[in-house]
Order: sequence, then C-alpha cells, then structure tokens
Amino acid sequence: MYRFLSGLWGVVCLLSCAQSGIAQETPARAAIKELLQTAETNYPLLKSKAWEIKAAERAVAAGKSSLIPTLDASYQANYATYNNITGMAYPQFLVPISGPPSSSNRYDGVFGSAASLLLNWQPVTFGQRSAQVDVSKAGLQYAKADAGNEIFQHKIKVINAYLDIVTATELEKVYEENVARTAANLSVARTLVTNGIKPGVDTALLKAEMSRAKVDLLNSRKYREQTVIALSALLSADNLPALTDSSFFTRLPAACLPADTAKNPLLSLYASNIELSKARRKVLGKTIMPTLGVWGTAYARGSGIDYDGQVKATDGLAFQRYNYGVGLQLSFPVLQFARIRSQVQQADFLVRSSEEKMNEVALQVRKQHTLADTALGTALTVAKETPLYYESASFSYKAMQSRYQSGLANFADLMQAQYALIKAATDNKTAYMAVWKALLYKAAVNGDLSLFLNQVN
Repeated sequence: MYRFLSGLWGVVCLLSCAQSGIAQETPARAAIKELLQTAETNYPLLKSKAWEIKAAERAVAAGKSSLIPTLDASYQANYATYNNITGMAYPQFLVPISGPPSSSNRYDGVFGSAASLLLNWQPVTFGQRSAQVDVSKAGLQYAKADAGNEIFQHKIKVINAYLDIVTATELEKVYEENVARTAANLSVARTLVTNGIKPGVDTALLKAEMSRAKVDLLNSRKYREQTVIALSALLSADNLPALTDSSFFTRLPAACLPADTAKNPLLSLYASNIELSKARRKVLGKTIMPTLGVWGTAYARGSGIDYDGQVKATDGLAFQRYNYGVGLQLSFPVLQFARIRSQVQQADFLVRSSEEKMNEVALQVRKQHTLADTALGTALTVAKETPLYYESASFSYKAMQSRYQSGLANFADLMQAQYALIKAATDNKTAYMAVWKALLYKAAVNGDLSLFLNQVN
C-alpha cells in the first residue's frame, strides 16, 4: 500500500511539474520578467559588463590582426654638423651621422633629408600569435561568464526585492484589518461603558490599543516604502508599476523540482578563469620559440656634403641617392628560457590554484543545494500548518469578541485573542512567502530561474 501511494504521489508530482513547464505566461510571471528585463537594460553595473564583453571581442580581433604587416612611411629634413669618426657605438641614446670620418671638428651646419618606406611582417611565429589569440578568446569567455554570473545574481536580487514588496503589501493589509478591528472594538466598548456593562477604563485601554495599531500600520507602510525604494535601485528606475499580487499567499509551489547545479553561473565563471590561466601559461611557454620576419624598404637620402667633401649646405634638401632592400630575419631568443622559467612555474601554480578554487566553489554549491532542498521542504511543512493556526486564532478571536460584547470576558482576554490573531495572520503570510523564497534560493543555487518562474501564476 505504501509503495502504491508513493508511486501515485510521484506521478502527481511529475504531472504537476510538466504542467508548470508548459504553462502559459501568467500576469505575475510576465510582471517579473518585465522587471528583470528592465534591470538588465538599465542597471549600470550590468551595462558595464556588456561593454566589457564588447572590449574582449575587440581584443580577439586585435590579436588576429597582428598577422597584418606594418608599413611605415617617413620623411625628415635636418640641419646639423657633419663631424664623424670611425668606430662602434651602442646606438641607444645616440643619433648616428653617416659618412666617412672628418679631419677635424667643424661647427657650421648643413642640411640633410631622408624619406623611406619600411615594411615589417612576421608571417611565422611558431605558435606565439595563436597563443595570444587564445588568451584573448579565453578572456572573452571569462568576460561572458562574469557578465552572465552578475546578471543572474542581479536577477535573483530583483525577484527577492519583488517578493519583499508583495510581502510588505500583504502585511500592510493585515495591520489595516487590525486597525479596523480595534476601531470596532472601541466603538463596542464605548457602548458597553455607557450601558454600565464594562468599566470606563476599557475605553481608555482600547484608545491606547488603537494608537498602537496605527503605529504598527505606519511602520508596515514604512517597510513597504523601503522595499519599493530597494527595488527601484536594483532597476535603476524611479517610477515602478503597481506591484500587488496575492497569488503567492493562496497556493504553494510543487516540491518536485528537477535540478542540476552544473548550470550555476559561478561554476562557469571559475571554469573560465582556469582556461584563462592556462592560456596565459601557454603564451609564456611560446616566448622561447623563434620568429621569422620579412622586411622590405625603399628610401632616399640627401646631404649637404658632396662626395669629395665640398660643402653645399642647401643641396641636402633634395634627394641624391636612392636605395631599396628586402630580407628575411630568423631570430632565436637563446636565453629566454632561463629568464622566464620562474614565470612559467608561477603560471603553473596559478593554474593549480584556480583549479582548487573551482573545487572549493563546487563543494559549496553542492552543500548549498542540500541546504536549499532542506529549506524548501521545511518551509512547505510549516506553510501547511500556518493556515490551521490562523483559522484557529480567527475562530478564538471571534468567540472572545462575542464573549466580551456579552460581558463574559474582560479586556485582557480580548486583547490576548487579538494579538494571537495578528501573529497568526502575519505568520501565515510570512510562512507562505518563506516557501517561495526557499524556491528562489533553490533556483539561485542551481543557476536556473525557470525553476522559480515556471511555478509562478
């Protein structure tokens, strides 16, 4: 019999889950999706993440464009002395002077000119270029994962703020009913006092309770306004539509929810970080490879010194000699391995560190999944009991109110019943909302908002 009931319950759960998955768009679900779209469109941090993705896409394009050769055109005109000496000098920080050595120093200047085209191209880099492109691609995936995680977490915050507004609105109704209830009791008490059935102090005490009920109502309104402000901040919008939805307090979601923590965007973010670390390590490893370069040049020179040493200063402004050249250059970074060995080891350690961080996050997500299931199950059990509690408190209050009006109960008994009714009403509302928030927590842990949205009516 037990197996039969268990099997029947499983079929009912599967049917309810299937129906929730194919349900048509409901007003509440549509309202939530509209809020989520507004937040994703307006919130500055989310917009900044979108720009970061575009920047990462450009980085990939920039890495691929390094295959394009460089072509530099230049022209110069100068006025300088022409003293020269034979010998070698390290070219950094020196401006060389061409020509044979001069017999002495002469300090009168002459004109000179030059123009050139210089082409440099590295068609073969033995994997260095592709490694740089891979880093850019890994950076793009990381940017997308980072944006996806940020957007998802923000959507969770928006839905949670929306649920806070709905809860605050319902609690405000509870306190409004309490004000009306207290006002009615005050009216009855005045009549009873006038007729001599109740002492005059009951009127004073109920006036105090009336003030207390109004204060509770004002505090509940302040809380609702605070929740509205919190949601408007998450939406980056000043004006919000009217958000009143009592469906969350009339039904409970199905408990049978398929879940897969692999969708959690935080796991994707850490996985992307591992791939980025590996790509950076690959770039360091490729720096020990040679590079093959192709160069070509065409240039012209002019000088104010003739071939026989005669000075014709202004002739240097015109070109006198023309040259061209092409060549190949294969360069080997002979000592590069010794220089970057520590950097490669550092990159290896960073990869291992990223992998362990990934393992730690995966462990946390698994534990949070268990906690989410426990929280949802407990919240459902509590929510099934609170309506009975509220019904009993309501019946007890009505009975005590009748006894008070008949003169059979005193003020303390009436207030105790009224306090119990208020607590039962607020507990019932918060218990129902606790189920929905537990469901939202489960959706957050699993990285799948449809677990929550498909249950909303």
